[in-house]
Amino acid sequence: MKKLFFLLVPLLLVVGCSSQSDYRKAKNGGFGYTETKLSDTQFRVHFKARGSDKAKAMDYAMLRAAELTLLEGYDWFTVNDRETLVDKESVKTSPQVGFSQRYATVTECGALSCRTTRYPTTQFQTGIFVGGAEKSEIESILSIKMGKGTMPSEGNSFDASSVKANLSPKEQSN
Repeated sequence: MKKLFFLLVPLLLVVGCSSQSDYRKAKNGGFGYTETKLSDTQFRVHFKARGSDKAKAMDYAMLRAAELTLLEGYDWFTVNDRETLVDKESVKTSPQVGFSQRYATVTECGALSCRTTRYPTTQFQTGIFVGGAEKSEIESILSIKMGKGTMPSEGNSFDASSVKANLSPKEQSN
């Protein structure tokens, strides 16, 4: 019974952590969405995620823009400016083998003086590194202006209800 417990607990922790939705409100500068009010009808929307999927980050920024538009009592929004930032860092290390030489310093003191001697020592080093690390973050930033009534015919204007319906994360059935 104890063995089963020790096998199930880590599995449940992994499943619980991995089931957290990518689309969520960011906490303390972390991953998710944030917005900044610029004026009564203008906002800057940020969406930050792990990975490098530009389309997903832009979709989630658009989804938050649509939700925000509806929450503020407007019908549509226009994207005035958009920017996508990708921060990617790769670390790869290869196996290493080699010798290094160091010196041991010995100081001997007598009644009248001290004598310092340096002795060389040779050291054999080896290391094997398995794997590598890749850290990647993406942030999509939109500047939007909200409106009511007839939506402008510009290509950068969007109906908030339609965007929300099309981009909301779909519930997964088990």
